[in-house]
Amino acid sequence: MYKKIIAFSMAAMLMGSSCTTVPITGRSQLNLVSDAQMQQMSYDAYDQFMKEHKVSRDAQATAMVKRTGQRIQRAVEQYMAQNNMSDQLQGYQWEFNLIEDPQVNAWAMAGGKTVVYTGILPVAKNETGLAVVMGHEIAHAIAKHGNERMSQQLAQQFGGQTLSALAGAQPGVAQNLIMTVYGVGSGLGLLKYGRTQESEADRLGLIFMAMAGYNPQEAIPFWERMEAKSGGQAPPEFLSTHPSAGTRQADLKKHMPEAMQYYKK
Repeated sequence: MYKKIIAFSMAAMLMGSSCTTVPITGRSQLNLVSDAQMQQMSYDAYDQFMKEHKVSRDAQATAMVKRTGQRIQRAVEQYMAQNNMSDQLQGYQWEFNLIEDPQVNAWAMAGGKTVVYTGILPVAKNETGLAVVMGHEIAHAIAKHGNERMSQQLAQQFGGQTLSALAGAQPGVAQNLIMTVYGVGSGLGLLKYGRTQESEADRLGLIFMAMAGYNPQEAIPFWERMEAKSGGQAPPEFLSTHPSAGTRQADLKKHMPEAMQYYKK
């Protein structure tokens, strides 16, 4: 019991002194993991993932994924430069790949490593729909939601110990935690974050895709298609870790005027 109290107290102190701010929204978030640590573990996990999965041979679809990703990358870099936050992109090694997998999934890790699964392309329908997907996932990385989720896990399950300590003592556990944090391998991965994080990624994603020259209004029909794909099986919002379809669409409409200010046809 005494050890548990000490561990809880240490975690509480870390939580009180280790906070960062999400770009655009300004929300304060728990962050017990340095960007350099998170990026290195993400790069290792990404390299392992790429060794174990088949890259799509569809040249046209692959080119679309890379083109869309690069346009959003430039938009992110432009936004961060305009707002004196370019330092938050330090160490980024952007990469965009299409994986041959029927799962309706996509994810972006700390440092810009981004993967789209072929299973989500029919839901995206076209390049603008794909921009919704990639803008949303890249927004999770820019908002450091992976760092935040990792920090929460370290505080709740591992007594607030550092990621380096965990990786040194239990490398397999740390590796699995990284994969879990980013929802790698989980179907409908776009719904893996908490409600607040999902809403932030929706808002940031709209701005990034708009700055990249994609019409952000296409986000609403995309999420309608995602809802249809889920077959209406989503639990009530108060039991869910992500916004209900109605809440998401209402939030998208609320943030649309802001995003449209960044959109130039």
